[in-house]
Amino acid sequence: MKRRKTFAVLVSLLLVVALFGTVLTGCSSKTANNNGGSAQKTESKPILIGGVAPVTGPAATYGKSTKQGYEMALEEWNAKGGVLGRKVKLVFEDDKADPTEAANAFSKLINDNHVVAIVGSVTSSCSLAGAPIAQRAGVPMITPTSTNPKVTQVGDYIFRACFIDPFQGTVAAKFVFNNLKARKAGVIYDIGQDYNTGLAEFFKKEFESLGGKIVAYEGYPDGTTDFNTQLTKIIDAKPDVIYSPNYYNDDGLIAKQARTLGFTGPIVGGDGWDSPDLFKIGGDAVNNCYFTNHFSKDSKDPKVQAFVKKYTEKYGEAPDALAALGYDAMNIMLTAIQNAGSTDGAKIKDALKNIDYQGVTGHIKFDKDRNPVKSAVIIKIENGKQTYVTTINP
Repeated sequence: MKRRKTFAVLVSLLLVVALFGTVLTGCSSKTANNNGGSAQKTESKPILIGGVAPVTGPAATYGKSTKQGYEMALEEWNAKGGVLGRKVKLVFEDDKADPTEAANAFSKLINDNHVVAIVGSVTSSCSLAGAPIAQRAGVPMITPTSTNPKVTQVGDYIFRACFIDPFQGTVAAKFVFNNLKARKAGVIYDIGQDYNTGLAEFFKKEFESLGGKIVAYEGYPDGTTDFNTQLTKIIDAKPDVIYSPNYYNDDGLIAKQARTLGFTGPIVGGDGWDSPDLFKIGGDAVNNCYFTNHFSKDSKDPKVQAFVKKYTEKYGEAPDALAALGYDAMNIMLTAIQNAGSTDGAKIKDALKNIDYQGVTGHIKFDKDRNPVKSAVIIKIENGKQTYVTTINP
């Protein structure tokens, strides 16, 4: 009897264990299904990419073109299935070309929107305000157009798609000295902008090293609209050319006022001239002027012509260099995320360092300072239109 009771107890215990195990298995299975569903839900969410550019304020035409470049690149990726099998969404902030606004935009994108990367900003001062925030957060950033060398010096998470001011200023000086045969130059620049002061400095250094003479070197406060004082000093020094490495809203006025004061020679600038509003502001005064740039819509490269055609059909206007750089910068970032196989910031950063991308603004690989080594084009303004002159390689 005792053995029977013992056997019965053992059978009962085994039944309880089996039943409890089944319950546990069911719970475990249910939990796994829930987790799987959660993972699938996460995987179906779009990848958020921050975009920053000035679509209002003094550099609004830059921001409009750049933002359209961002959007066109994103649409092309999403049409092909997205990145890592997920759609990509642009979370955009307008920094108004103001460094304080830019810092706020970067903080919002990182802390509130939780973007995995940022493409922007446009002006060097704004990128310099935002880059430290991205660097501290470990969020990769690529500026499409900020040419000041200090931008990528902020840290190893910061990249750019454009050439830098030392190269652009050097190219301008060589063109002025070798092609325009100028031996005396006057310089006028905005002392309140990192971009402008950098270009002025590098132009002066290279022009003097070639044997040219800077006969006047005049700065003006940010926000100036009357440049007669500076221009009078420059013109009185009888330069062969005036170098004006500023933004289009200033350059148009500078050209008009220089012509009114009697200067008939060429005025040369940087990529900040690339805006349709330059002609609206400067009118005929900007004819016989030149500027260095990243891109020409007149290039015979099939990739460039395909981009120009598609962009023009979409937006009703030909792309400028800002649009092309915005397009390339976004493509570079999305390619890096795809190559990284992850949205982890450190992995994206490492993938960016190894990027090898053929863009519409040239072949892009990064040097040790995360700057691309690229060629520059010279554009001439004739009859209110941009005309491609030549390409100058690094």
